[in-house]
Amino acid sequence: MSIENDLKKDGIKVIQEVDTLSVTLIAKFVAERLSSTFLFYDLKYSDLFIKISRIPMYIASMPEGMAEANYFYKNSSIYFKEGLSIEEMQTYAVHEFIHHLQESKDKKNVLYRLGLCDFTNFKVYGMGLNEAAVQYLASKALRNETETVKYYGITFPSNSPNCYPLLCNLMAQIVYLTGEPILVDSTLGTNDKFKSKLIYLLGEKNFYTIQNNFDKILYAEEKIVQYSNKIKDDSLSEKQIVKCAYGIGSSKKKITDTYIATQKLILSSYFEHFLENIHSIYEIETFRKQLYGYKDYIGTLQDDTSFNTFYINAMAKLEEKETLLTGSTANLVPYRRNFLSILWQKCISLWNNKQMEKI
Repeated sequence: MSIENDLKKDGIKVIQEVDTLSVTLIAKFVAERLSSTFLFYDLKYSDLFIKISRIPMYIASMPEGMAEANYFYKNSSIYFKEGLSIEEMQTYAVHEFIHHLQESKDKKNVLYRLGLCDFTNFKVYGMGLNEAAVQYLASKALRNETETVKYYGITFPSNSPNCYPLLCNLMAQIVYLTGEPILVDSTLGTNDKFKSKLIYLLGEKNFYTIQNNFDKILYAEEKIVQYSNKIKDDSLSEKQIVKCAYGIGSSKKKITDTYIATQKLILSSYFEHFLENIHSIYEIETFRKQLYGYKDYIGTLQDDTSFNTFYINAMAKLEEKETLLTGSTANLVPYRRNFLSILWQKCISLWNNKQMEKI
């Protein structure tokens, strides 16, 4: 199948090539942002500028709901939706160029790996995880501020509110536990270091469940776009419209349920394993501080107190650990009370006085 037919299948119709001046401006912007953000990875500005300048770039018409820019790996080209300003093209090009950096092809020019995503099996694995990683890096490079947003009934912090917000939030939770350098290394270098680290921290079974859940969220979001575009067709029968509406509702519920399940699995698999392997006062303090800091990353449904319950139960177990190690709980209790005091103040809009009295 030709490149033109592949593009047509995705609803992409090329209008014209991006002019040389615009390509130069895009290359300068992306190269500067990536090289100055991930200094430890030693991305050289001059090398990046040359690589970006050589990528074929096109202006194209695209279906409603499709991303404003798309990297097409079959011809290593970037397609921008018509009507974008040069500033918007520069911004969207960061994500797409990271895809260009991470692709691995064999001698026949067949893609077999894209960062965290594996194409070697019959089914593609890790697409959601990789898109989240790429956008996480792109948001860092763009210096996006973190803000509180709400999607599908979930309120959560995100520095990517308009592009894979839920997936980026889950990725931020994971990076809080693994550290950022190893994610950058595996995303740009296309290796298994990040995967191996997660398997070590969370367990192999849990890693693959999380990986699959990222894919579920990604594909459910794509389904919503497809149903939303289809429902606009005036020729649809009432039965078809109802079917599309049901599909949208079902996909939204799937996203919400999968996100909450994934967040709980990340939280429990990491901290329960950590708790079981505490053998010193230093590890107790590390655990306590890390779990307390995790609250700044979680997403919540209305009246959701699951993290608070998990925290209180973990502190009770931690107290038992400290008692075994020192024979005293004097150092633990005051801190625990202080945490609850701070937490209640921050959650006052969600908890009423009666609920706090019960706690």
